[in-house]
Amino acid sequence: MTYPSTFAPETLEQNLARINRLTPETQPQWGKMNVAQMLAHLNVAYDMETGALPVKNNWFTRLLLKTVVKPAVVGPRPYPRNSRTAPQFLITDERDFSQEKERLVANLRRVSAAGESAYEGKENVSFGPLTAGEWSVMFQKHLDHHLTQFGV
Repeated sequence: MTYPSTFAPETLEQNLARINRLTPETQPQWGKMNVAQMLAHLNVAYDMETGALPVKNNWFTRLLLKTVVKPAVVGPRPYPRNSRTAPQFLITDERDFSQEKERLVANLRRVSAAGESAYEGKENVSFGPLTAGEWSVMFQKHLDHHLTQFGV
């Protein structure tokens, strides 16, 4: 599957339109998270990207992440339903829908405004340096997976 560039203004607008169709009552088509937890889960990726959520991986874990996980995360194949996730992405407590939605919209706007050049060669805490295209696929694929999970 080919994902649109997360840096393109039209992709931002399409993503925001999908997010704006969510309500606190929107139900998942699969999985355990409610809609507010899903939004918080999506925000984790941006918190890790900015360093707001520090992650320390030892050399062995980082090697495994780069060789085994990275191809699945930045590659073209969609995530399967109910795939396993890293512990820092698990959201089990209750979250505020409006607050998490606001944060996600702000994160999407920030990444889009920064543009491809800000992400070319940027270090990822788990995978090392990524191309702008890899960052784009990683963000867009994750977002698309969970918005589809909630039917939008």
